[in-house]
Amino acid sequence: MKKFGLIGYPLTHSFSEKYFTEKFEKENINDTSYSLITLGNIQDFPELIKNNPDLSGINVTIPYKIEVMQFLDELSKEAEGVGAVNCIKICTRHSVNSLFSGELCRVNEKKYSLIGYNTDAYGFEKSISPLLKKHHQKALILGNGGAAKAIQFVFKKLKIPFKLVSRKAAKNMFTYGQLNQKVLKEYQIIVNTSPLGTYPDVDACPDIPYEFLTPQHLLYDLVYNPEETLFLQKGKEKGAVTKNGADMLVLQAEKSWEIWNS
Repeated sequence: MKKFGLIGYPLTHSFSEKYFTEKFEKENINDTSYSLITLGNIQDFPELIKNNPDLSGINVTIPYKIEVMQFLDELSKEAEGVGAVNCIKICTRHSVNSLFSGELCRVNEKKYSLIGYNTDAYGFEKSISPLLKKHHQKALILGNGGAAKAIQFVFKKLKIPFKLVSRKAAKNMFTYGQLNQKVLKEYQIIVNTSPLGTYPDVDACPDIPYEFLTPQHLLYDLVYNPEETLFLQKGKEKGAVTKNGADMLVLQAEKSWEIWNS
């Protein structure tokens, strides 16, 4: 039995578990399972790998996309560039080639090699690219966690200047209080990477001046549940183009599956 799973905390609901379970059923993929693995402390990760020799691959969600990197043997170029991992391939030592570089893992007693990838960046780029127009010259990224790192990586790749927006003042960042009509006129792509608005907290949304949004704006929310967050609703009311994170999740999930089976 090949086993795959998702680590994070808390894991109250999961797109990945439902998606892969349905995928296995539809495509008649037998002897394969995908499950949620609640990990209350990232320091328990080595024991998890040691005690589950049937694990072939893992997805990683908040809050461990950055913290898990300390336990990995190697990183793909994209994961290294992003600075966060959401997909891990577990290989026996003899099957690992020299495409990657990294220190020997002190976690798994050299029985396995843990290779980290970032498929969030792939999913985001593929899903937002068709929506980008000539006037979309600059972007605001709401939040600065592991997911935000993937978004930054993609905007650098696409040569779109961006600024992070955080509650606390920091160098080269806006605070929410600094967002005004002038800023929103200049930055016409706005990406929410925070969990604000996720079910059941559907009445929450990022604290931006929605009254200054226009049909020239593109609002992208990494949240996918509900399908239309309050952030997206408020953007749509002003005529902005809106997109939720559902397609990104499907794309990154399929990329993970490709990596695990390559």
